[in-house]
Amino acid sequence: MKEWYDGYHFGNADVYCPWDVVNFVDRAKDDREARPEAYWINTSGNDLVKRFIDKANKTTKSEIERLINGEAIEKELRLELTYEEIDQSIENLWSVLFTTGYLTQTGRPKDGAYRLIIPNREVREVFRLQINEWFKKSIFSNTERLTAFWKAFEEGDTEGVEQYLNRILSNSISVFDTKARKEEKESSYHNLLVGILTGNADWLVKSNVETGEGFADIIVETDDPDAGIVVELKYTKNFDELKAASQKALDQIRDRRYQEYLLNDDRKSIRLYGIAFCKKRCCAISEKL
Repeated sequence: MKEWYDGYHFGNADVYCPWDVVNFVDRAKDDREARPEAYWINTSGNDLVKRFIDKANKTTKSEIERLINGEAIEKELRLELTYEEIDQSIENLWSVLFTTGYLTQTGRPKDGAYRLIIPNREVREVFRLQINEWFKKSIFSNTERLTAFWKAFEEGDTEGVEQYLNRILSNSISVFDTKARKEEKESSYHNLLVGILTGNADWLVKSNVETGEGFADIIVETDDPDAGIVVELKYTKNFDELKAASQKALDQIRDRRYQEYLLNDDRKSIRLYGIAFCKKRCCAISEKL
């Protein structure tokens, strides 16, 4: 409960969010196996986070990433805003997020600014949800670039694939904690790519498919009944390891025979992809089976 609902500071007092505590206790008294979950996500106030992310420029996106990673951001706040002033500037939205509980303070440096953080896991989930919604909207609004990416992906144009993904990553807001395990970070990139590929209505995209001697990360059945794509993803901490990690991913497909899923469907024109990610960069290697 502390991880999910604590973290607010009023003067010298540390406070849990009473709404969440009441909801969780009400559930827990009837279910001994109940676990904390996000109750605030379903409230209408989350529109503030959406408006904030929509207005974010490159600098603000970087600050949001730092907040999600558990860091503090120093901001001067205006605590007496009228409703008409909220959307006049991104700085005003920082103030509103603080006064409405989406951010809390951990002290005030000598210059009078507030040291702001996301209070707990529940509110962090609100930010994650709104960021994912914003991300989908921003990707699918540019149909020309997206269509070009799908074509490059189908044809094995790794330069085009890398260019598109690097641009998307550069302009996005990372939603995973820097302290997260390697598997969790790899899963974030996995979900990103699956989301982009499933936007193609003519493709059937499957995730974590049991095939050969393991589970393939992504398998795509294209609109060509004779063709298909197998993708394996890797995450690495260092940029200079990207190419080696991509090759390792490609070798894994062959070694564990992930292509068998498509071969069993009589799809014999198969393209393999090994794609590695490091922060906001990627490297793709492709070959035709």
